[in-house]
Amino acid sequence: MDAKDVSADLKEVLYTKEEIDQRVREMAAQIDRDYEGREVLLVGVLKGACMIMADLSRAMHSHLTMDWMAVSSYGSGTKSSGVVRILKDLDADLLNRHVLIAEDIIDSGLTLSWLKANLESRGPASVEICTLFRKPEAVKVDIDVKYVGMDIPNEFVVGYGLDFAEKYRNLDSVGILAPHVYE
Repeated sequence: MDAKDVSADLKEVLYTKEEIDQRVREMAAQIDRDYEGREVLLVGVLKGACMIMADLSRAMHSHLTMDWMAVSSYGSGTKSSGVVRILKDLDADLLNRHVLIAEDIIDSGLTLSWLKANLESRGPASVEICTLFRKPEAVKVDIDVKYVGMDIPNEFVVGYGLDFAEKYRNLDSVGILAPHVYE
């Protein structure tokens, strides 16, 4: 889906498909360098990470394996509750593996902080975080994120895996959702 298809729903386009593609390629190259000679287990956090997982894995030149988790800390509404539930756990054993968590966005950081601690307790060789987007103004916990694609304003954004009511995930750019859509 192109931004023109939903232009009435967007207040502004923050990053185009081309800008996102370029940044993903840069991140993939850095990850390839950092993990040279080691195999990465790329862990996607459903559902939002579907786009970054696909594009990042295709842009990498190293062997990797993939697995998925689904966690929830958003009861109803748009604010994190801070209580995390695992809805779908990993199939892979993490013992002595190099784990790279792939996220679409970091806002409060609460869920990701819990998730990283949970995965570290499973005996991996390392656990790092890669996110395409980060909202620095919304972060509530100190969390080390090794790979950050782009910082974005603390607004309601959609596209490239980010949704509102399960819509807009397939938008190939990222934009600020117009308030009339969610109010």
